[in-house]
Amino acid sequence: MLTSTHSEHPTSLSKIDLQLKVDLLQSKLDQAQRMATLGELLSTTTHEFNNVLMSVINYTRMAMRQKDEEARLRYLQKVLDASDRAARISKSILGAARNRSNQLEPTDLTTIIEDTVVLMEKEFGKYGVHLSQQIESVPTVMAFGNELQQVVLNLLVNARQAVEKGGEVIVRLRHNTIDNVNELTIRDNGHGIPPEKLPKIFDPFFTTKSGPDETGRGGTGLGLAACRDIIEKHQGRIRVASTVGKGTAFTLKLPVPNESATKSA
Repeated sequence: MLTSTHSEHPTSLSKIDLQLKVDLLQSKLDQAQRMATLGELLSTTTHEFNNVLMSVINYTRMAMRQKDEEARLRYLQKVLDASDRAARISKSILGAARNRSNQLEPTDLTTIIEDTVVLMEKEFGKYGVHLSQQIESVPTVMAFGNELQQVVLNLLVNARQAVEKGGEVIVRLRHNTIDNVNELTIRDNGHGIPPEKLPKIFDPFFTTKSGPDETGRGGTGLGLAACRDIIEKHQGRIRVASTVGKGTAFTLKLPVPNESATKSA
């Protein structure tokens, strides 16, 4: 019996050690994904931020040279508008980079969407893709805000890549009172996903893309797998519907705490 007891003890310890290693690797993977998202945000916004800064400098110089008061005020208004955009960009980046609490906290999905759209709207304009929002007032959810922003960013990048110039991407947010979940849908009218590939799109390393596009994005297949993991960690669900030649829609369903639903009623 003593021999049996001693033979089981190392096995029990090894299982614990293995689980600790798995948890550590998962933590490192989560951190790597957050850093990748931050790099995505910076690459998206650095050029735009520089353009805004040059606008501030140039309009300020013009205002300083103007003797006409009305013309000076027009230039100063442009300086103010550019500065306001710079502040919005900075706020969005800081919101994604901030080391938030390790605990779930009440999170406003509208703010998550608005901050991410600020970072992406210039790129959508560059490629001639119209981005529209249909945002309803919804209750807060318990979440890690920067992780949800990573999901929204991934889906918006994918949607932008899926459509041709003149295409459209719609972001819709609503509260499903029957199931008490917030539903966030990102829909495009792009190429669509072939039915034989649709069941595989959340698999790690699977991709429908041949490689990175001209912006350097795409081709690893990690994005949607990471999105699924994040949403499931939040006790939510992610669903996709697609028709070749008509487009694709990803829908996130995030549970609403009963107290939040009551307050919003």
